[in-house]
Amino acid sequence: MANITKKVSWSSRADESGSAGEGTPLLNGSEQPRHSRQQDSLRGQPKEIPHNEKLLSLKYESLDYDNIENQLFLEEERRMSYMGFRCLEISRWVVCGLIGFLTGLIACFIDIVVEQLAGMKYQVVKENIEKFTEVGGLSISLLLWAVLNSAIVMVGAIIVAFFEPIAAGSGIPQIKCYLNGVKIPRVVRLKTLVVKVCGVICSVVGGLAVGKEGPMIHSGAVVAAGVSQGRSTSLKRDFKIFEYFRRDTEKRDFVSAGAAAGVSAAFGAPVGGVLFSLEEGASFWNQMLTWRIFFASMISTFTLNFFLSIYHRKPGDLSNPGLINFGRFQSDSVVYNLYEIPLFIAMGAIGGLLGALFNVLNYWLTIFRIRYVHRPCLQVMEAMLVAGVTATVSFTMIYFSNDCQPLGPEHTEEYPLQLFCADGEYNSMATAFFNTPERSVRSLFHNQPGTYNPLTLGLFTLTYFFLACWTYGLAVSAGVFIPSLLIGAAWGRLCGILLASSTSTGSIWADPGKYALIGAAAQLGGIVRMTLSLTVIMVEATGNVTYGLPIMLVLMTAKIVGDYFVEGLYDIHIKLQSVPFLHWEAPATSHWLTAREVMSSPVTCLNRIEKVGTIVDTLSNTSTNHNGFPVVVQVSGSDEPAKLYGLILRSQLIVLLKHKVFVELARSRLTHRKLQLKDFRDAYPRFPPIQSIHVSQDERECMMDLTEFMNATPYTVPQETSLPRVFKLFRALGLRHLVVVDDENRVVGLVTRKDLARYHLGKHGLEELQLAQT
Repeated sequence: MANITKKVSWSSRADESGSAGEGTPLLNGSEQPRHSRQQDSLRGQPKEIPHNEKLLSLKYESLDYDNIENQLFLEEERRMSYMGFRCLEISRWVVCGLIGFLTGLIACFIDIVVEQLAGMKYQVVKENIEKFTEVGGLSISLLLWAVLNSAIVMVGAIIVAFFEPIAAGSGIPQIKCYLNGVKIPRVVRLKTLVVKVCGVICSVVGGLAVGKEGPMIHSGAVVAAGVSQGRSTSLKRDFKIFEYFRRDTEKRDFVSAGAAAGVSAAFGAPVGGVLFSLEEGASFWNQMLTWRIFFASMISTFTLNFFLSIYHRKPGDLSNPGLINFGRFQSDSVVYNLYEIPLFIAMGAIGGLLGALFNVLNYWLTIFRIRYVHRPCLQVMEAMLVAGVTATVSFTMIYFSNDCQPLGPEHTEEYPLQLFCADGEYNSMATAFFNTPERSVRSLFHNQPGTYNPLTLGLFTLTYFFLACWTYGLAVSAGVFIPSLLIGAAWGRLCGILLASSTSTGSIWADPGKYALIGAAAQLGGIVRMTLSLTVIMVEATGNVTYGLPIMLVLMTAKIVGDYFVEGLYDIHIKLQSVPFLHWEAPATSHWLTAREVMSSPVTCLNRIEKVGTIVDTLSNTSTNHNGFPVVVQVSGSDEPAKLYGLILRSQLIVLLKHKVFVELARSRLTHRKLQLKDFRDAYPRFPPIQSIHVSQDERECMMDLTEFMNATPYTVPQETSLPRVFKLFRALGLRHLVVVDDENRVVGLVTRKDLARYHLGKHGLEELQLAQT
């Protein structure tokens, strides 16, 4: 085994940069400090550092999005006929169809269960309120509402906090990281899917300020990851289908389709789903993938609408726009004038400001949670507290509201509360609070002018804004789309009312529902910073293209204003988790850095024919835990250093050790058969740990020939290559390892994801993040 002398080390020590969490400023033109070998040994044993957003976690590994072109792979590809490749393409379309169908079924299940359970809860509370309104003792109604909410949310929080913590939140940041090439543990497991679905049902029924759309995107991604592999590793069932797709490259494309199918099922927006996967999710794209993802999205929407039409006893009626039903805007209510465009842009700026405020508050709240609310029992208690407070605030707002509206014969309120209103009237504040968030958004979009008074909308916006901010990040399955839309729809409708009252002709053009739609788009855009995909989602969900241009202008304005202050919510949470996420481009001021200065070294190399004991010791070394090993060869009869011959992965070496592919056994014909790609695919993705592989003392003396299994043509760069060029090559090709060589093709270092992700633009220019086992 060969070791390459270290050139430049990682700055992973807290004591070298002053204080924990501060990035290391890099002045243009300055040279990286060289560290002693004793200091370098600390890399293998990273110091436990209190969480800080200036850290980069060592616990995340990369996915192998680059195909390993070893001899086995090339032989299989060469043997495959044209018809075989056509069959593979058909199989990809079949898998995408299955992904869309199953995602639609899950969305239908969530919708029906939420509708039934929420209906029962609100009916019980409504009857209790009506009873005690007459006889007195409404505090009992408040207690009942708070207890019901807390109990339901407690169930959802327990299954998340104790059984599958990765199912918390919307799941969009995790799927975004997965598609970027980061291996997030347990993110696409079957158990995660079950907990996600049950958790989001509990969250919505429990009255939290949450939505179902984010969990649907995560659920679609998990379905895609499972279906595309033709087996379930959790259930230990292998259906012996789609075996060719058992690699990270293929799974990545199907997960993109699953995320799009989730958006499509949530909003009834197939095109929006494709654009969401492109804009927010996928890091790698091609034209054929676009059509397959669109197909999965269409199947998802059709499946959801078909089964919901049967459930609602309207077979054949496929007009339901999706899981999140905004309702259709009629053509006579969606006309806008050109002089309203500046008003819409101003609303976009307000949305950007409010979105930035939301993100900043949630950022500090998440920091607090990471540091102090990290135990599962505390997480469950916090979720119950939020549920109880939400019910209490809602009840208080309804109780003190005197906004009474006439209850017409065609009222759309699902659970109208009379409370202290006169007979034939209902409490307007209850329409917003005493409902699921989706129904509240729909009422703000479509209720007639005069349904809400300005004070009701103002108070609702203020209280729901802080409730939603507090809720996002709890240990429950929950999305932020619908709360954001609800907040924006409330203050947007308020703007419409104020405009209508400010001019004598305002009631003609300042339709409250129209401004509720614009406000909803502005608020959501200000929080998540989506533009193109969100425009199409809003257009498809509302069933009218008239507002395509204003919504796009509003979203662009919201993004520009919001980005001036802080990043989008998903990017903030990715950073807070210390994930080595690679953006589209390298930092703007990084051209002066070269591969020699950012690479990781020394590099543990293996000889082409290596001793088994050496391989076992290398894989068992917990201080390094490398996943890729350059293979080198020594020129016979020469004293020159070994030169690069190929690259082999830890997972491949483990499979070789498990099947005991040793030179001596092959010569003595003790091996049963030649190792095939199927053996590697069967072990994917949960390769056994090296500790589970038994190698006897005699076997340690055997030799292993890596020629047939290594990637003989790994990507390499000269050590003088600039960082942006290295970054572009690494990012565009989805690499996990990039070998750095000198002029004579000798290995001098290895570039991995963390080598590139640790450089970012900070307040003092280019900074280097610290590495820690967070």
